[in-house]
Amino acid sequence: MMGSKVQRALSVAVLALGVGAGVPASAAMELTAFKQAVAVEASGNAAISAFYRERDYAPFWTTAEAAPMRSALLHAIAGAQAHGLPVARYDADALTALFHDVRTQRDVARAEVGAMRMFLAYARDVSSGVLSPADITDEIKRKVDRPDPAQLIQAFAQAESPEAFLRALPPDSPEYARLLRTKMRLERLIAEGGWGDKVPGYGQRPGDSGPQVVALRNRLIAMGYLSRSATRQYDAALQSAVQQFQLDHGLEPDGVAGRSTIDEVNVSPETRLRQVLVAMERERWLGDARGGMHVLVNITDFHARLIEEGEVVFETRSVVGQNRSTHRTPEFSDVMEHMIINPSWNVPRSIAVSEYLPQMMANPGAAGHLQLIDGSGRVVSRASIDFSRYNARNFPFDLKQPPSRGNALGQVKFMFPNPYNIYLHDTPSQHLFVREVRAFSHGCIRLDDPFDFAYALLALQTEDPKGFFHDRLATGRETKVDLETPLPVHIIYRTAMSDPRGRMQYRRDIYGRDAAIFDALRAAGVALAPVRG
Repeated sequence: MMGSKVQRALSVAVLALGVGAGVPASAAMELTAFKQAVAVEASGNAAISAFYRERDYAPFWTTAEAAPMRSALLHAIAGAQAHGLPVARYDADALTALFHDVRTQRDVARAEVGAMRMFLAYARDVSSGVLSPADITDEIKRKVDRPDPAQLIQAFAQAESPEAFLRALPPDSPEYARLLRTKMRLERLIAEGGWGDKVPGYGQRPGDSGPQVVALRNRLIAMGYLSRSATRQYDAALQSAVQQFQLDHGLEPDGVAGRSTIDEVNVSPETRLRQVLVAMERERWLGDARGGMHVLVNITDFHARLIEEGEVVFETRSVVGQNRSTHRTPEFSDVMEHMIINPSWNVPRSIAVSEYLPQMMANPGAAGHLQLIDGSGRVVSRASIDFSRYNARNFPFDLKQPPSRGNALGQVKFMFPNPYNIYLHDTPSQHLFVREVRAFSHGCIRLDDPFDFAYALLALQTEDPKGFFHDRLATGRETKVDLETPLPVHIIYRTAMSDPRGRMQYRRDIYGRDAAIFDALRAAGVALAPVRG
């Protein structure tokens, strides 16, 4: 309906002003006025100005021949809400009004440039995101590959199929497609009333019965975890459904509906929809360039995975940064170049002066596992040092822990050199991996099975990865092993994502970043818009 309305208005504009149908000599002055008006309207955008200047200000959108492009743009804009975009940025009603009210060449120029601005805004947002990550928090270090506006215009102008060009703009990842389908499903669900009543109380377990068990059963039936049943018992079927729910939400799959499980069961579909909208924006930031084989670390999921052509070929639990301003693990992508077997730990200065210096001021023998290194790289005896003379600004030493089983980095670390000093590594603190929420580090990512991870990486370049690794480990010496094929590493933060089978997974917003992103999306004009039946 909207499309035909705009099309009719465009036709009126084209016919009334003769644009694109051949301009008679008597109308030369009017055409000049049109060109001047386009130049003025486009003056605030370098790419649009250059495009029209190079074509001597000939019309692009407002000719009769431009109907397929107009139709394609209108169709794409009509689908903006499906992508979770701020629909008001691409206001078809405003464009309709521009073409409906044309009286002068300036009016047509305003419509011409307005359509181009709308095209660029939509193309940028749907391909690489509505927001700039750095505007949300400096903990998101992701560099977004924004499309060049001039190249976008040229590519669209040369496209054989304008509709195909616009359809190809969103991320081409299977994950984005699955999120898009989940968004639509949640919107329909919300319109139909959601998942029903929340479950009261906590602690339901196998063998229990009563109204709380019925409420839990009904909620899980509505969520698709359980077939419809009239029983009031916490039976084996309900236990299995609870365990699957727990797996899908990063909970311990014990089959008992304790506090954390009931809290997640009671999360509303509106909240899940917000998570999906944020995940779609994050997917647009990440783009398509994952790499055929890559390392994926999801901070909220507390796992690191090796992915090959979309399939998980290795997975291990991880520990990430504590929820403190100085410790939270940042989000970024880089390339893993090498591993270090039997690593030394060069204590970051921030940790050295904030944690260890106060200890050594109180007791010079404190943190005795760490060596004191002077500016020349020599080990210095603590006996000759008066630590009370120093503070965070003037402390002149580095701290270093030599290779050992008890080294803070364990016995292997995996390096993708970056300005944030973040890497993956082993740890002697194995007890932390049994926790459900594993946010304990200073920011780096600790792995539960680092040796197996090393074997998986080395298998790409040696026939005996385990033997190769342990030969070097046995020396006790720090050894650098280059990766013959460097691997992309993506450290992401997703509270809504799908597993390889397409099943949705949800996690808690441990750092509050998703809440901040959704607030920014809402401020930009993104709204929850459930389908009304």
